[in-house]
Amino acid sequence: MRLCHIDEVPDGGSRGFDPLRQGQDSLLLVRQGMRLYAWRDACPHHNTPMAWRKDAYLNATGDRIVCAAHGAQFEIETGLCTLGPCLGQSLTSIALRLEESGEVHIDEKTYKETYP
Repeated sequence: MRLCHIDEVPDGGSRGFDPLRQGQDSLLLVRQGMRLYAWRDACPHHNTPMAWRKDAYLNATGDRIVCAAHGAQFEIETGLCTLGPCLGQSLTSIALRLEESGEVHIDEKTYKETYP
């Protein structure tokens, strides 16, 4: 399933997606150069959405993912919570495929399995 082109995610920034078309972003991407990190848009603390506004998942310095509801902070590369109420827990990773053309895809079947 196509999500976007890599250039649609700002370098050093983040963006949310609603691949299952449920009316709310359920996946977030963070871009660092040509590397993309994909996570389920759900804080492990209470399974709440992470962004404080559309596509705003990072702290002010852009080096951590932040849960707006509880202030938890997560490493971009690993999804590990390093600060907050879910310390030591991790975000759920989503496998991506980045094609040479820059198109970003996820496997729809695998993605659906991450949602109970």
